[in-house]
Order: sequence, then C-alpha cells, then structure tokens
Amino acid sequence: MYSNSVTEFFLRILFVICLGFSFLLGEIYPDTSDSIKSPKNAALSSIIPGGGQLYNGKKFKAGMLLAGEVLAIVNWYNNSQLYSSYNADNDVDYPLPKHRYLEKRNKYVWWIGFIYIYGLIDAIVDAHLHPFEDVMAEELGNNQNSVEIKKED
Repeated sequence: MYSNSVTEFFLRILFVICLGFSFLLGEIYPDTSDSIKSPKNAALSSIIPGGGQLYNGKKFKAGMLLAGEVLAIVNWYNNSQLYSSYNADNDVDYPLPKHRYLEKRNKYVWWIGFIYIYGLIDAIVDAHLHPFEDVMAEELGNNQNSVEIKKED
C-alpha cells in the first residue's frame, strides 16, 4: 500500500519522540528568566516549527507544534504517494477512489500551513506578553506619587 514503509516508520517514530519530549520537558523546567523577549527574535526562531515557543520557554507547546507538523507532513506524504501510485485495477490496496487521496493530500497541506502560522503568531504574542505576570503582580501604589490632600478646618 505504501511505497516506502521505512520512511513512514521513521516519521512516526519522530512524531512519538517529539510528543514524548513535550510531555517530559513541558513543565519540569519552566521559564523563570526575567529577560525581555523580543517578538522579532521569536518570529525568527519560528522558522523551525516550535522554535519560537522554545525561545519563549514554552517547551510543551513547542513539542506539540512540532508533533502536529510531523503528523501533518506524514499524512500529506502518505496520501501523495497513494495518489501517485494509484492503480484502478487493484482495488484491494486502495480502499478509497483516487480523487479522495488527492483531496486528503491537499487537506494536509493546508494543515501544515495552519499549524505553522499558528506557531508563528503564538510565539510573537508570547514574546509580547512575557513580562505580563510580573507587571500584574506589582501593586498599583508602587509607581505612583502619593498626593496628600489638605483638610480645611
């Protein structure tokens, strides 16, 4: 059915490894740095899926995005191979008509793009909001000058 089952096997193993690392490293080492994160650097780090999330210290998100990309690429590749090697005389190996493999291939290309753009936008927003918890933890009176009101007798 698949023309290159070894490639499929290794891509599935890569998916399991990415998913496993995202669960193992997700919240064990949270990002506690007080450094300011640059949205531009987050966007540049997002060239590799999940790279922007790693830049922001979100290892679980990075693993999930990378695993999603790998899964979408594996499914795109499999459907592309099935579409290319479709043989109408041999219906046993192909449970779907040929046009369904084309539709599924195109669907997974869209998923690859959506996951990538989501990761890019998420990395930029996380970089913008990195100091949010520290800002919200401050008391309101710390940065304001106290004004004394004179009481008139």
